[in-house]
Amino acid sequence: MQDLVQRIYGAGSRFHIGDIGWELASVPPERQAGWRIALWSDGDQDVAWGWIEGNGLLLVVDPARPEVAGEVLDWFREETGPAVQRLTSVLESETHLIDAIEKAGFVLEHGRPYYTHHNITLDDLGTPVVPDGFTLRHVRADEIEKRAAVHRAAWSDVAPSKMTAEAMAAVMSTWPYRPELDWVVENSDGVFVASALIWLDEQHRAGLVEPVGCAPQYRRLGLGQAVNLGALHALKELGGVEARVCPRGDDGYPIPAKLYQSIGFRPGLRTVDYVGQKLDL
Repeated sequence: MQDLVQRIYGAGSRFHIGDIGWELASVPPERQAGWRIALWSDGDQDVAWGWIEGNGLLLVVDPARPEVAGEVLDWFREETGPAVQRLTSVLESETHLIDAIEKAGFVLEHGRPYYTHHNITLDDLGTPVVPDGFTLRHVRADEIEKRAAVHRAAWSDVAPSKMTAEAMAAVMSTWPYRPELDWVVENSDGVFVASALIWLDEQHRAGLVEPVGCAPQYRRLGLGQAVNLGALHALKELGGVEARVCPRGDDGYPIPAKLYQSIGFRPGLRTVDYVGQKLDL
């Protein structure tokens, strides 16, 4: 899956290899039980994949092989059945997918939460600053539990985060994870209170920021901006020239996008959602 994403990567691509690394490694196997993933190959080269979670589909298809998109959608329909309202989301620039999705009877649906690619070049980054009593640094390989704990603290506002030390260990052993690009803010008690992870695609010299978080009691101190900038500077030192982050773009959750824009990220392409109506049986 990552090989295909890397081979076709560009400004108009939905996914970065880090998206796949994070999503597959961060979810424990027992929670993946209902997932269905299929690959389409031509000889020794993968040309498409589909990934079903519940009634939703993520798909990647080589733009040079647009006809395979129809096969992925047929598989989606067969796997979910006619009584299910099917959902799929693509980047607005992926016209080879949109054409196939509309031909398959899916309808563009407005009003759902969507995501916007935000991009930054690394030639003019600001300087990260943390308040007295805090330390900005990258994670060490032996700090798995502390790294899992800061993720749980940052992502438990709405519902308790299910991040475990075992899941974080899986993330930290997944290609292309690098501890030099996994940055945290540590308080005076040695507790991690904010974090930002960047995944580097060395072939394209492009980083993906995923995920970022700050414990609620430490927000509005500039730690989110500092930890992102620390990781971005590290990305530049490792040869990166650009980075991407994909926050919500709708008005329902605007704060992350504002944070990234304050660092210098600029919004670009957005996702669009399509619905395939269930049949009356």
